Amino acid sequence: MNDEQLLRYSRQIMLPQVDIAGQQKLLSASVLIVGAGGLGSPAAMYLAAAGVGKLVVYDDDQVDLSNLQRQIAHDTADIGLDKVISTRATLKKINPGVSVEAHKAKLAGDTLTREVAEADLVLDCSDNFPTRFEINRACVTAGKPLVSGAAIRFEGQISVFTPGRDDSPCYNCLYQNDGEELQNCARNGVIAPITGIVGSMQALEAIKLLVGCGKPLTGRLLLLDGLTMEWHGMRLKRNPACPTCGSVSHR
Repeated sequence: MNDEQLLRYSRQIMLPQVDIAGQQKLLSASVLIVGAGGLGSPAAMYLAAAGVGKLVVYDDDQVDLSNLQRQIAHDTADIGLDKVISTRATLKKINPGVSVEAHKAKLAGDTLTREVAEADLVLDCSDNFPTRFEINRACVTAGKPLVSGAAIRFEGQISVFTPGRDDSPCYNCLYQNDGEELQNCARNGVIAPITGIVGSMQALEAIKLLVGCGKPLTGRLLLLDGLTMEWHGMRLKRNPACPTCGSVSHR
């Protein structure tokens, strides 16, 4: 690290759980972020600020006026722009030293398989059921950690899946792929700060995994009720008969 980096990240380096070695791990890391909306915005911004060296962002949508209430990587002047382009510009303003790859596309098929295999860690910030199962399947196949978040109305949830490690369940152990669409913000609404809370927590879990500190949310699901400000935790077990991870060897 050069002198500018040492100063920029000094408050993190001061932490014994991070130190120089941990910050270097962040600078050398590559994170795939699927979705540049309510969750992806704060998650990407905090990861860029923390010094994650390479962020690969996928989203196939454009910035709309209705997004601005919660998707804080975009502003009024960005309406009509591709979300990934707006996100890249915001991240480069926050930290010019971070490499940002912006892809306007729905991440699926061979491209999804390749991007997951090349990343150190994946953040699922998408808002639709089929994409979540595809991302989970690719992470299980590649053995890559997955930080999954969701937010709707006044409710949020987050969990971490580490395929092949710590007897971790996968997303398919938690939710069954029965073809039914999950509820989303467009149909049910969402209060703005909930997406910020969950997205920021996704960034925190990602940093912990990359640095190798603390205890990640593997095997746990956190649920937030924003109306009462109560957190509830659930323990998750791997399903040996899971169609996605049931045949994965765990250590």
